[in-house]
Amino acid sequence: MLNLYGIPNCDTMKKARTWLQEQQLDFQFHNYKKDGIASSTLQTWVDQVGWEVLVNRRGTTWRKLPETDRTNLDEASAISLMQANPSLIKRPVLVTATQLLVGFNPEEWQAQLMK
Repeated sequence: MLNLYGIPNCDTMKKARTWLQEQQLDFQFHNYKKDGIASSTLQTWVDQVGWEVLVNRRGTTWRKLPETDRTNLDEASAISLMQANPSLIKRPVLVTATQLLVGFNPEEWQAQLMK
């Protein structure tokens, strides 16, 4: 079973969900806004791909952060900020039995999931 993490109103999330459905891949959707995200889950992801990959620096949530939060970021503070502000997590995050895919790239997902 695939686990797809994100927020429902994000355009990229909508594209990812549509793609998974078109490929007839079963997935469970985890809504950050409604369900939150555990710091232990974030730590696991950071251990796999690095906090720099997970932090969404393009969104309004990032731009609204105080300058000190944005300039003094390290692993611990990134995890804390992502947990407090789930919109800071790059979307989507797709968790499979063996891998973690961050961001939606149809070609990469095709290569990784349709082996």
